[in-house]
Amino acid sequence: MKPLGDSNTHFWLAQRMARITDTDLVTAMARAEITQADWAEMITACRGCDWTKGCQRWLARHAGEHDQDIPQDCENHDRFQRLKDVLDEGTK
Repeated sequence: MKPLGDSNTHFWLAQRMARITDTDLVTAMARAEITQADWAEMITACRGCDWTKGCQRWLARHAGEHDQDIPQDCENHDRFQRLKDVLDEGTK
């Protein structure tokens, strides 16, 4: 098992991924779609991801953009997609 990456670095990578993909974490928490424990699990998953350098390049390339598709290589792809889908359903 490889060592986990720096928690602060991966917290911000996950935050940036959420922002660029329009995954509204604040609304998700307010609607109880995600808990603090869920968020901590996402950060831990990010810390163990093998795609960190690719993620950083992807985030840099899309800085300032919104509503981008969540990259398949993202360790939290399925979690972010589920949140987006649930939140999109809630606005219909």
